[in-house]
Amino acid sequence: MKVEQYPDNPYLLLTPGPLSTTKSVKGAMLQDWCTWDDDYNRIVQQIREELVSLATVDPGYTAVLMQGSGTFGVESVITTAVPQDGKLLVLANGAYGHRMVKIAQRAGIPVSVYECGETEALDVDHLVDLLKQDPHITHVSVVHCETTTGMLNPISDIGAMVKCFDKVYIVDAMSSFGGIRMDMGEVRADFLISSANKCIQGVPGFSFVVARQTELNKIRGRARSLSLDLFDQWETMENHQGKWRFTSPTHVVRAFAQALEELKAEGGIEARSRRYHRNNRLLVGGMRKLGFRPLLLDSLQSPIITAFHSPLDSGYEFKQFYDLLKEKGFVIYPGKVTDQDTFRIGNIGDIHPADVTRLLEAVKSSMYWINPADA
Repeated sequence: MKVEQYPDNPYLLLTPGPLSTTKSVKGAMLQDWCTWDDDYNRIVQQIREELVSLATVDPGYTAVLMQGSGTFGVESVITTAVPQDGKLLVLANGAYGHRMVKIAQRAGIPVSVYECGETEALDVDHLVDLLKQDPHITHVSVVHCETTTGMLNPISDIGAMVKCFDKVYIVDAMSSFGGIRMDMGEVRADFLISSANKCIQGVPGFSFVVARQTELNKIRGRARSLSLDLFDQWETMENHQGKWRFTSPTHVVRAFAQALEELKAEGGIEARSRRYHRNNRLLVGGMRKLGFRPLLLDSLQSPIITAFHSPLDSGYEFKQFYDLLKEKGFVIYPGKVTDQDTFRIGNIGDIHPADVTRLLEAVKSSMYWINPADA
């Protein structure tokens, strides 16, 4: 049987995940692993320990891995952590905050929403008013980096207020963990959720939750789902030294272990964050010179992904722009804002300033809607 030689990627993924990954991360998946094998389970345990060390210096936390995408992890936390007599308050300024609301509604969990609009910062004072008005709220959740727009929400300020009212605090750090320095102890988060294919720069296949041990101990028997039972998943990993309850994504786990090694080799989260910030500053500055306007104020913008207003020219069509950039080796993202025409460009993953410079050249040569006589 002929073994096919796979070519290099024809383009870079300028998205919020999946991301462009290194050859060594992809290469780590070439070996098969048994889910019952001690060598494999030791890798799982090491990953869990490293995730906690990346998340906080506080010893009172633990980590659990969950099959599926980041949304599976979010759903496992919401549907396991909130008790039958509890109520969730979601702070929503984008599609992923609203997804938390849908998760709660589908599970029959009482939920209220603080909706401040997709381009507006969350008002912590208004959060205080909401918590005063509704004593039934037991849990508060927020998305750290809302990739609908690239908004970075003030999770530390929110956490301080949430804990003033003695509520459980859930942070969706899907697109920020590993790329922006944070400490769960300082943020006051009880549950933090992220995914293998984001800033750690692994591949899709599992999500993970870093949880305050004292809160995790309270949630036995609360789950509204068998496969997404966060407590049972954690207890199995604890009692059986890294074993998953059901079939685990072994190749993805091994790729993630390699990605963690590469994060360490780069200089940790601080070094990776600096690279992402350099990418973002170069991108935004170059796009502005080409006439594109960012959707958000600079003070609200994360270094993860940037939304830009679509050109007002009647000849512009996103799909054509997308296809031209793809031919030149770059894949960007369509807009997700509900009331404005935008597109998005991410700068996380195995992306470096030289790649951003090449992208800007490709954008300039792909602006087909500009009349050369007017340029």
